[in-house]
Amino acid sequence: MSGIVLYGLDISPPVRSCQLTLRALELEYEFKEVDLLAGEHRTAEFLKKNPQHTIPLLDDNGVLVWDSHAIVCYLVGKYGQTDELYPKDLVKRAQVDQRLYFDASALFMALRNICAPYFNNNVTEISREKADNVRDGYGHLETFLGDNPYITGDTLTVADFCCAATASSLPAVVPLEAEKYPKVTAWLKRLQELPYYEEANGMGARKYLDLLKDQLTLL
Repeated sequence: MSGIVLYGLDISPPVRSCQLTLRALELEYEFKEVDLLAGEHRTAEFLKKNPQHTIPLLDDNGVLVWDSHAIVCYLVGKYGQTDELYPKDLVKRAQVDQRLYFDASALFMALRNICAPYFNNNVTEISREKADNVRDGYGHLETFLGDNPYITGDTLTVADFCCAATASSLPAVVPLEAEKYPKVTAWLKRLQELPYYEEANGMGARKYLDLLKDQLTLL
């Protein structure tokens, strides 16, 4: 084995973005499930590795990295045979970084702000404001894609992995209307054709959707 360990849950979009990157780089790794509901992320052992007690957590032979966006960039920087997934060119990298920060600060937060109250406090109602944040995210993705096959242009990057892991989970809370967001719909279908997509993201996304099916109500 490579000595790479990824801690997480496969229903987690950020964890799945790391799995997509690991598979794209053809890296062997060990997956260690962390049961959040049982508090395994708050044990002394886990906190020693990640004091922020979040998943995913990457342990690369003793090098500890957390936050999915940091992890995917680290993996490509260390193990990528080329820089295609995370370009070294400053202009291209800035575009990828912008999409990564968009996922971290807007797209995923729109999902988290609905799901965290449900998982933590059984809040099942989704306010119009929170639902609109999800729709805004869909709209921005539609704009970013434009006439391109991928989210920053003609080339697949880690930004696609991070945003797609979230976007494939968002229909659990607000439907993705193909008529309104045709480019996002086509982009997700395009990514599904990747040979590693189903194992790295597809199965976990369906588990996530099934977990929340009929549990939430749009106000």
